[in-house]
Amino acid sequence: MAPTKNDETAKKTNNRGAWTAEEDQKLAQCIEIHGAKRWKTVAIKSGLNRCGKSCRLRWLNYLRPNIKRGNISVEEEDLIIRLHKLLGNRWSLIAKRLPGRTDNEIKNYWNTCLCKKLNRTKVKPETSTAQATHTTRSTEERAAVENKERIDDGSGDSEVNFDVNEFFNFSIEGPFALDWMI
Repeated sequence: MAPTKNDETAKKTNNRGAWTAEEDQKLAQCIEIHGAKRWKTVAIKSGLNRCGKSCRLRWLNYLRPNIKRGNISVEEEDLIIRLHKLLGNRWSLIAKRLPGRTDNEIKNYWNTCLCKKLNRTKVKPETSTAQATHTTRSTEERAAVENKERIDDGSGDSEVNFDVNEFFNFSIEGPFALDWMI
């Protein structure tokens, strides 16, 4: 049986968008009474017109009393960079090593500030737009020259060198010859 018009208007829709100070206060009071668990129940008991996930994220990322917000120090910045180099985008593992910081805040700080800052320092000042527009062939030639210099450096650690055309020669007859090639 299809729902009637009265049934559809009776359904509550969850509030979306920015949280108000009043909603924050209601959520904090409800968590103080009932605890920070069973988020669907917290959302209902608080009287907020929000889903449990929204309440959980608001509490964990903004309203918890032990959270440090904003002004990431130079030491914290350096630690985030080193941990990101070691762990990659595992924000929760990085946040565990920065007491009071949330994984969401660290991720946002990385994506808005640190990533751009690191990219700026990696760009060499002598690089110009004319140098950046090389053809593929010249890049391959440079790589071949660098590889040859590395092999011929006289250190005795030369690599095995072979002719690619000889290696992939399919015209050879014998037990491994390809019948369709003959």
